[in-house]
Amino acid sequence: MPYLLQLLYLCLEIVVWLAGFAHGHHPSEPAKYQKLPSLRDQAKIEQAWRVERIAKIPDLLRKYRADAWLMSQREHAEDTIWWSIKNATAFDSHRRTVVLFHTKSLTTAEIPNPIVWVDNTGQVWPELRATFEEHNFSRIIVNADRDIAFAGGLHVGEYDTLLSELGEKWTERFVNEPTLAIEYVATQIAGQLPYYRMLQETVWAMLEEGFSHRIVRPRITSTEDLSWWFREKIQEQNLTTWNQPRISVLVEASYPGWAGTEDVIQEGDILHIDFGLTAMGLNTDTQHMAYVLRTSQDIPEEDAPQSLKEGLRKANKMQDIVLANMEVGKTGNQVLRESLDQMKNEGIEGQIYCHPIGDWGHGAGAVIGFLNLPEFVPVVGELPLLPYTYYSIELYAYHFVEERNETIRFRIEENAHWDENSHSWVFVRGRQERFHLVDKRKALSSSLTVQVP
Repeated sequence: MPYLLQLLYLCLEIVVWLAGFAHGHHPSEPAKYQKLPSLRDQAKIEQAWRVERIAKIPDLLRKYRADAWLMSQREHAEDTIWWSIKNATAFDSHRRTVVLFHTKSLTTAEIPNPIVWVDNTGQVWPELRATFEEHNFSRIIVNADRDIAFAGGLHVGEYDTLLSELGEKWTERFVNEPTLAIEYVATQIAGQLPYYRMLQETVWAMLEEGFSHRIVRPRITSTEDLSWWFREKIQEQNLTTWNQPRISVLVEASYPGWAGTEDVIQEGDILHIDFGLTAMGLNTDTQHMAYVLRTSQDIPEEDAPQSLKEGLRKANKMQDIVLANMEVGKTGNQVLRESLDQMKNEGIEGQIYCHPIGDWGHGAGAVIGFLNLPEFVPVVGELPLLPYTYYSIELYAYHFVEERNETIRFRIEENAHWDENSHSWVFVRGRQERFHLVDKRKALSSSLTVQVP
């Protein structure tokens, strides 16, 4: 029996070790650019995802005790949810597009769920009223929430039109249930993950190339040059982005924000990037750090200074803390408070500002801190964490860098997905645990032509 117990404990230790490995670790092999299917094939794949996701809506309606979910929008003024339910080849709604999801079996088998009207004559209203009359819907969800964008996409003009065209009998049955929209958008399906992994590897390939001697020439290349190199590279890969790549030289005074810096890159600089890719209805959001080796001095550097490594390890520890506290059902603020308390106990100072990601760069669901709300976030911080959601684990750790005599914010961000086996979030492609290094000597000794932005 003692032998069996020892074996059991050994197995548990292996499981824990494997879980930790899944959570992190810098990939050992260089990343490779991943080629996505043709646009035509992407559309077929996305359409299959759409069908699978929409098939879950009737059960979601039942969960929230509703009979129907009504959306009304006009071209150029789409409901936020439109972008998560539209056909893969649709670029906007047409005319006035009314969408009605429901839970009831309709009398005519050919009528789909959802029922969709595209109209600019007003004929939609008597048909919609007739549908309501036939099925006597008692609770009709509309996206009119005041606080949450994913559940607040019904424009005021459309709402006024619904009031006048449907009448009090039906509009008094309208209900606001924001968690329906949140749960629909936040829930990713298994088929998306392989393609999300491809996107993440492309992110890493771009970072490994951009933060290298191939692209950066110290005293010549600027952070703006490098930012536009990333934009060009994104387009070259037939991808797009949801924000401008922001590159900064980190110094004590620098603070996370929406703008990079406009520095000429020098040896000894700590570089930082914040950017995301968009493809196939999926979004990434990544922050990495690089170090420009001092190779012109008498004893050239071979690696980043020890203090920088310690700062990155501290930020990695913060990632571990957040992931360990991210339990389904907890609110974002609970995870934030527990993580901050644990950081304090371990002598770590920093800030956490994690967010869902997926259909949007800043996705639907519970947020875990904001930059301007470091300890408690109203409304979206009080939402519970849902499974099958992608998360950006975004944060920074303060660390005093002895070599510079200054305190630097070590800013990192990686995307995580819900793992069904461990019932936890794990990084899609590991995490940064060592600096990308820019080594001018490799450019001088290489037969490659250095690309000057």
